[in-house]
Amino acid sequence: MIARQHVEAAWARLRPHVRRTPAIEVAAGTFGLAGSVVLKLESLQVSGSFKGRGAFHKLLVSKMPRAGVIAASGGNHGAAVAYAARALGHRAEIFVPTISAAAKVARLKSYGAVVTQIGVVYAEARAASERRAAETGALTVHAYEDPEVFVGAGSVALEFAEQAGFDTLLVAVGGGGLIAGCAAALGDRVRIVAVETEGTPTLHEALRAGRPVDVAISGIAADALGASRIGAPNFEIAQKLVADSVLVDDAAVRSAQRKLWDDLRVIAEPAGATGLAALLSGAYRPAAGEAVATLVCGANTDPASAV
Repeated sequence: MIARQHVEAAWARLRPHVRRTPAIEVAAGTFGLAGSVVLKLESLQVSGSFKGRGAFHKLLVSKMPRAGVIAASGGNHGAAVAYAARALGHRAEIFVPTISAAAKVARLKSYGAVVTQIGVVYAEARAASERRAAETGALTVHAYEDPEVFVGAGSVALEFAEQAGFDTLLVAVGGGGLIAGCAAALGDRVRIVAVETEGTPTLHEALRAGRPVDVAISGIAADALGASRIGAPNFEIAQKLVADSVLVDDAAVRSAQRKLWDDLRVIAEPAGATGLAALLSGAYRPAAGEAVATLVCGANTDPASAV
């Protein structure tokens, strides 16, 4: 199983290619919370989300075919792969579902990727990308189920732990790559809590069933958190190292987006505000004296929609 040393090795490789994003402690009373919370603004990462870490790591450790790279994504992973491919001099082809936000599709194209919108949900775009990869021989960069991707994503947890002390880290979950990487990095040292929307309960339902299961996808964060099934290696790590799993509704996510803007002037996409939504809604209630942190993990949205 992936462990801390694997995340540390990945971080050493990709560090020159990504930003050290800021962490800020928000005082008690902000957002109406009784206690303080530490936020890591990974929304300021290259390509606008934490996904840049995993994309760079995968490309750095892979033998690159002439056809370049191919990926399926709700938007953020595709943007990260396109950005990393351009930076390293490779061709990128990205498949996204039709529900992907226009802002995310525009960003993909701005990085020079060939973009195909197909299927209603991520799983359909992924199937199309796999058919295309078989035709071209391009390197597939999976959004969350590839250990080389999620150990890169886990570097954000190591960086965060250098910047701030905390007992609990709330992590938004889609396919499970981010939480797998964070849990591998810190799960034996801090409490890792999964946060999903009611419309994207992929890990939550897998933990209830004791195995990955298919779930119906809907709601405000479906473009970023909308994996229909948790990744198998990700679930193995989560089952061992994730302490709790909570759900929030779309209204709580929208409220968290607006609070981030009103109080901090920080733009977050719905997925990026999901961890904070768990605190604001009471889905996660810290114990007295518990130091809580969360990631604002993405900002690829129309700014007007977040304020």
